[in-house]
Amino acid sequence: MGLFDSLRKKRKAGTVRGATRQDTAHLEQWAAERRGVEAFVEPRTHVTETTVLLVAHDGEWTRRRVSSADAAFEFAKKRSMPIYEVERVGYPKRMREYQARQKRAGG
Repeated sequence: MGLFDSLRKKRKAGTVRGATRQDTAHLEQWAAERRGVEAFVEPRTHVTETTVLLVAHDGEWTRRRVSSADAAFEFAKKRSMPIYEVERVGYPKRMREYQARQKRAGG
């Protein structure tokens, strides 16, 4: 038994963490503090549940789990926010450009 084994949450093998209230609160606050925010739904994978990616006008972004694609669409609808499925439209160019700028700046 490792030193930190007792501190780790015990999960069944093959399960992934679901969405929490903290995830939703983060998305709400992040969107409220930025302009031109659009949402992108990312499908469930073997590693994570369904996620929603929020991208601001300048390409800054954040990602959190949501309980389902329907929950992501409802989140966006309540905030009159455009929402897209990543599998259909891909990631926005401004997000990739933002990441490149951050990498060049060392952050």
